[in-house]
Amino acid sequence: MPAWLTGRRLWIALGAVALCVVLGLGWMIYGVDVLRASLDPRVPFQTYDPPGKPNYAEARTWALLPKAPDRPRIDDPVADVFFIHPTTYDGGDHWNAPFRDSRATRLTREVMLPNYAGPFAKAGRVFAPHYRQASLYAQLTQREDAREARAFAYEDVREAFRLWKARYGGARPFILVGVEQGGLLAARLLAEEIAPDAALMKRMAAAYFIETVVPADAYGPTHPPAACTARHQAGCVLAWKSAGAVERGRIKERSLVWGPNGTLVGLAGRTPLCVNPLTGTATESPALERSNLGAANASGLAWGERPPLIARAVHARCDDGILKVSRPKSGALRRSGGWADRLRMPAYNLFYGDLEADSQARVAALLGVPEGAAVAPPITQSISVGTVPTHKID
Repeated sequence: MPAWLTGRRLWIALGAVALCVVLGLGWMIYGVDVLRASLDPRVPFQTYDPPGKPNYAEARTWALLPKAPDRPRIDDPVADVFFIHPTTYDGGDHWNAPFRDSRATRLTREVMLPNYAGPFAKAGRVFAPHYRQASLYAQLTQREDAREARAFAYEDVREAFRLWKARYGGARPFILVGVEQGGLLAARLLAEEIAPDAALMKRMAAAYFIETVVPADAYGPTHPPAACTARHQAGCVLAWKSAGAVERGRIKERSLVWGPNGTLVGLAGRTPLCVNPLTGTATESPALERSNLGAANASGLAWGERPPLIARAVHARCDDGILKVSRPKSGALRRSGGWADRLRMPAYNLFYGDLEADSQARVAALLGVPEGAAVAPPITQSISVGTVPTHKID
């Protein structure tokens, strides 16, 4: 034993180690509660004055908007993607974030859009509204205030979608994508704005509710659209929530889904929908690592820059409505940062390549393109070359 670790110094060193262990265990047990308390707005939602409403006729209210949204270019993808981003606002001052909160906007632009909207960029032009999202705090509690904050966010998403449909959508195919909080909002958008409209449903290639709990019995032959059963299939729903064995019970116990009149209610024993993103099918058959077309860490990349894919990063299977995913080996696919960062969507996408291929296949299926064939962009412009003179040949 070194000479300095003797007597009083030894006891001081051992005491310091013990204190660190106790503090570490305490944070593991109570850390989320401490974080939750620090982010509580401390004002009832009923008396809360929410931030100003975004005007989606203005380009600045969109996190992503094509350069010519109302005039698709000849080299644009054939479809559109309406994308609802996940939680990027922690809370503290508000139940619902100002739609241009600087830190939330940066996280959306630098992390969430490259990782979660990026896989759909080959299939369609991406429209992603800023919205007065419910805070991370609202995701950590089942208080009635928090439920109202989450339902409040839907008003912005609905308005943005209606403007997209009226001004930009035209007759183009489209894909609906929502991630985490955005997935919950997308599920309501599908039920209230898309499914009742037969003409709109015919244009929907697929709806993706990523890392979102939705009840499986809400999607089927008697409640269309149905869950996807094959990759080359259009007009269906993909949803999954991934978790380890310890977390599964807690997720089912604490998850909220849409009930009557736009209220959020408990899952109440219903089984979540699980469509395996590695196969694009709602079966419990395992998908091995060779099925994984590529995970990616796209954080910090400029929009349109495709990240390098890490093939065969994970395997996954659906088990009683929850997606069980193996631990990735790459250090680029590990959670990092503080507790708030670990509670948000990770700064990488384990299914980047799979979603990229899946979305293109479903657009192709909607347009009747044979499986494996490339989809050509529509001809949206024509040029008159005038009248070409002719000469009579004797």
